[in-house]
Amino acid sequence: MTASPETLYDVIDATWPAAEKWTDGPWTFRKGLGAGSRVSATTGSGTLADLPAAEAQMTALDQPKLFMIRHGDTELDEMLAAQGYVIKDPVTLMSAPIEPIATDRPPAVTTFEVWPPLAVEREIWLEDGVGPARVAVMERAECQRMTILGRLDDTPAGTGYVGIHNGVAMFHGLVTLPRFRRRGLAQHMIRAMAFWARENGAEEIALLVVKANGPANALYQRMGFEHVADYHYRIKAE
Repeated sequence: MTASPETLYDVIDATWPAAEKWTDGPWTFRKGLGAGSRVSATTGSGTLADLPAAEAQMTALDQPKLFMIRHGDTELDEMLAAQGYVIKDPVTLMSAPIEPIATDRPPAVTTFEVWPPLAVEREIWLEDGVGPARVAVMERAECQRMTILGRLDDTPAGTGYVGIHNGVAMFHGLVTLPRFRRRGLAQHMIRAMAFWARENGAEEIALLVVKANGPANALYQRMGFEHVADYHYRIKAE
């Protein structure tokens, strides 16, 4: 059974957690420590009268005035647009049952389960723009978690992180170095994640992908992942 949008939003928070998260009135705030929008965005259902308090809190955190607009947040989206907030990074949430993904195991010595992340994985992520602040997100997650190191030509060629929450595995930070792309490594790493997730009790595997990333969207659809929901951010145009 496909997880609901609300379930997947919870999985995001559990597998890719903010340094701090708390609710004050109609808003839920996140302290991201420089690790990107997902762990810094404010969510909730506040009205125009509640907006100044939210903006003041984000300013106090030294973070951009940034909201995540999730499934059903139409009124919030319209209100923020009227206040000069612009759309940033539309994202698709996709999921699939574990069984059709955990089919053929990757070829020998192509993928390895690793925790904690190795120095070479950190180097691969850094080359793709996933710096220490984002690796710290993986390290502070309290869920079951693992990284998958991918190798081609006896060389570390890619990596990714996967966590499990309430029976749903979600992967993040999937990277194949440019010189190793178009050789199937991303698919091997995803299948390795699915095998690990199934062995650790997950029944479903999910992901989030920026809509503008055409090659990644095409890969996930070919593998059998289906659209569940969308979200985007609204950021104040200063």
